[in-house]
This record gives sequence, C-alpha cells and structure tokens, in this order.
Amino acid sequence: MDNIIYLPREKVFRDPIHNYIHIEHKVILDLINTKEFQRLRRIKQLGTSSFTFHGAEHTRFTHSIGVYEITRQICDNFKRNYPSHSKEDGLWNDEERIVALCAALLHDVGHGPYSHTFEHIFDTDHEQWTQEIITNEKTEINAVLRKVASNFPERVASVIKKTYPNPQVVQIISSQLDADRMDYLLRDAYNTGTNYGMFDLTRVLRVMRPYKEGIAFETDGMHAVEDYILARFQMYQQIYFHPVSRGMEVILTNLLQRAKTLYENGDMEGFDMPSLLVPFFEKNVSVNDYLRLDDGVLNTYFNLWIDHPDKILKDLTRRFLNRHPFKSIQFTDSTKYLIPNMKDLVEKCGFDKQYYTAINNSSDLPYDAYNEPKTPIEIIQEDGTLNELSTLSYLVASISDKISKDERLFFPKQMLTKTRNSIFDSYYDEFQSHINNNQLI
Repeated sequence: MDNIIYLPREKVFRDPIHNYIHIEHKVILDLINTKEFQRLRRIKQLGTSSFTFHGAEHTRFTHSIGVYEITRQICDNFKRNYPSHSKEDGLWNDEERIVALCAALLHDVGHGPYSHTFEHIFDTDHEQWTQEIITNEKTEINAVLRKVASNFPERVASVIKKTYPNPQVVQIISSQLDADRMDYLLRDAYNTGTNYGMFDLTRVLRVMRPYKEGIAFETDGMHAVEDYILARFQMYQQIYFHPVSRGMEVILTNLLQRAKTLYENGDMEGFDMPSLLVPFFEKNVSVNDYLRLDDGVLNTYFNLWIDHPDKILKDLTRRFLNRHPFKSIQFTDSTKYLIPNMKDLVEKCGFDKQYYTAINNSSDLPYDAYNEPKTPIEIIQEDGTLNELSTLSYLVASISDKISKDERLFFPKQMLTKTRNSIFDSYYDEFQSHINNNQLI
C-alpha cells in the first residue's frame, strides 16, 4: 500500500486560469518544493513568443501546477460519478489518483531553457529527461517519490513514457484531449491576450468518463469537445506559428549553433567560457548538468557574448537581446526553387548564409482520427457504444488528418531596405523580384 499522507489543512495556490489550485497531499507539496521543480519558474512556457506577445512571460511552473489541478478535478469527477466496484467494470479506481497527480505535476520537469529550440541544437528530449529526473536517485524529486513507495518513481515515470498499465491514467496526461493540452491552451491564450484558445473547460471535464480502454466523452458534450479542437487549431495558426516568434527562434538557434562551433574549434578560449554549456557541447551531460540550465543562464551568456570578438556570434546575440527578428517569406512547392538563389544573394550582401538564413517548417495535425500515437477522441453513447469524434462531427472531420503547414525562408531585415551607395542596393531588385513571386509576411 502506498504511503499517502494528507496535509493537516488543504493548501491553495491562486491562479489566473483555475482560480484556486488545491493541494491536499503532502507528496504534491513536497514535489513542488524540490529544487528541480522550482527550476521551472525560470523557464518560460512559450520560449521566444514573448517577443511577439509581451504578456507571454508565464512559466513551465505555472503550467505544470495547472495540469495538476485539471487532473485533480478529473479524478474528483471520476471518483464521485464513476467509481469502480470490480476489476472488470472498467470504471475509476481512485487508488490511481496519486500516480496520476504526480505524473501531471512532473510531466514537464525535463524541459530545458527555451524548450524546443534548445532540444533541436543539443539533441535532447524533454520527455526522456523528465523520466531520468524522476527515476535518478540523486534528485530531490526521486527522494520525495520514494517516500510513497520504493517503486513509485518508476510508476510515475512510466506514465510519462506511456507504458503505465492503466490507460485511463496515461490518457489523462497524454492524449488528444488531455490535462496538458487543456491547460496550455487556456493559459497561453490568457497570457498572450488572445481568445483563440478559449473553450468550455468546465463542460469538457463534466462529460469525461472512464471506460475499460481509457477515457471517453458523453455524446451530449460533443460540441464542447468540438470547440476545444477548433481552439487548438486556431492557437497554432495565430500564436504558435507566428512568424515573428519564429524569426526570433531562428536567431536563437543560429547563435547557439555558432557558439557550439566556436567551442569545437577552440575559439572560446581567452573569453568568458560558457562552462555550464560545455557538457552539452561535448555531449556528456549528467542530470546535474542538465538541471543547472535555465533561461536566465542562457541570457547571462548572451550578455557576455555581445562583446565576443567573433562578429557573427556578437551580431546574432545583439539581434536576439535587442529584438531584431529575421524577416521571412512563405514559400510553396511551386516557388521553393527560388530559395537557393535568395540565400546566395544574402551571402553576397555580406552575411554568412549558414547563420543568416534558415528554412523553418512549422506544422501541426489539429486532430488525427487514427494515426497519431496519442489516442483518438471517443464519444460514448447511452448504450455504451463508442464512436470516434470525426465520424460524428462535420467540423472535426473537415480538419481531421489534415496537416497544417507553414514553410518559410528567414533572412536579415536589411535585405528589404534600399539605401544609397549600399552593397544591398546591388542585389535589392533581384531579391525583391523573388519576394514578389512568393508572399512576404
């Protein structure tokens, strides 16, 4: 039996999305107070999006406790309305509550600074690091979880890995309509000052119900589920794919790549050595190395690199810190033949095309009926039969299995400026002619 201890009095956190976040288990409060979880206060949820939406300063910390709170509400609903009476009835066994709550809280603890940009450069995987942080006996998180049961860290990690034997627990945390997605849509919409991600959370939670193979939604709540799918679609189009945010992300990617190349060539010697990044440059990273990094550490290095003798690193750092995003053009299969020449024109104007141009592809599958690793959304009828959502909803069927894609070439803003007696003037008209064959955004 798990050693579950309740707090003498429930603790609450005030939250702009959920009003109160309720903590009643000691293990949850202890996990929040670990140094690994507190680190999430220093990692922005939306990375470079705050350069576009100035309110988007919220963190992985706030999102993680929001996912916990939604999971807590789901467990309460299942316990009250769908309690299991036998192992074969497919209903909710509330003994699963604590593993679900811990997995919800810790699901993002493995994110690195600037999240996905960092993953791309240093070939890290935040889900694998989450599992490592949970199961590594050197972490405070692991010590807290072992107080519940000796094998409890492995049980929590298996939820993140999606191998936990109870599919209901896995789908609460990771599915096409899960606590993670529900929180980040509402939280990101709120903090970016937009309404695209808004949907009726209360109604969606009300119509969720467990069954033997996972989670389903009652038929009279289908329109609330439709609203969620469309909200997610709009958030990707309007917020997550925003070209200015991606222009800043390209600069961040390229400056980190330049720093990595300089280190590998021995050109960081004689300057302030980015010691906390060295394990990543050398691909020999321990858990402690990983946990030392956050957005603030990278920003500190950027402030040092703005005086670096390497002109490319210095310039890219200046562009990032002072918000000078690359511009972009959208291209298609019919116009991508222009891209190599456009890159060459950028280089002729004095920019190294390896660091001052980039192809950035953003894509999302708004809803996948059958092929995504995450399970489809099932609508349960009164007689217990299940129907996959897109077979009932014309709205969802219209975007189901259709990849939303936005491909762009990014380049310095100077390529769009014509001045007298400038090297850019020699190539401006040719570059502009290519743009006219595309679509400048």
